Amino acid sequence: MTDIRLDWGRAARTGVPEAVYCASKSPDQITRILDQVIERNGRMLFTRLDPGLRAAADPDQRLNYDPASHTGTFGDAVDLKDCGCAVVSAGTSDSRVAEEAVRTLEFSGISAPAYHDVGVAGLWRLTEVAADLQDRRIVVAVAGFEAALFSVLAGLVAAPVIAVPTSVGSGVATGGRAALSSALASCAPGVVVVNIDNGFGAASAAIKMLNATGHGPENLGETP
Repeated sequence: MTDIRLDWGRAARTGVPEAVYCASKSPDQITRILDQVIERNGRMLFTRLDPGLRAAADPDQRLNYDPASHTGTFGDAVDLKDCGCAVVSAGTSDSRVAEEAVRTLEFSGISAPAYHDVGVAGLWRLTEVAADLQDRRIVVAVAGFEAALFSVLAGLVAAPVIAVPTSVGSGVATGGRAALSSALASCAPGVVVVNIDNGFGAASAAIKMLNATGHGPENLGETP
């Protein structure tokens, strides 16, 4: 009985490709998953793959690894399409989660401009980019501490805002609970919320929204 069963038909069935959550896996498990992907000549996204775990699981550096997002990919790159999605993060400390969302979108063929360090503590930073965001179909917003970015941003743009609270913060903000509560309690219409630090989940929701409205990338079909 194997402890690894990959879902090769997920992209065709749901519109979102299979991905491997690495944080709770051993280096051996990740290595064996990668071996299966290579044997099948497939494509795969690996998330929550910190540099130390990557070094242990992929010493031959077979993955295309991005330390900024703690993600790795294997397989042929796909052509990127501007589908009208953007990613916004409140502070530099939120960038890992934001970049996880960007890399997830790119793995599915969606290019998404990223606007980092535009939190409301310096409101001018957000208002400077608000015009650029106005023509976006979906905005993924990433913020920790009190996460005021979600409500302010939703009051400035027409697009739905997918809020990603992060675990960035201290005191009562430690662990992201304050940011999550702020996102859920937002009085701004059009804010939907995913779990703490879940950049992958936010990007997956954006992909499904785009696909449902006919604005998604070309169908990638079943992974070979």
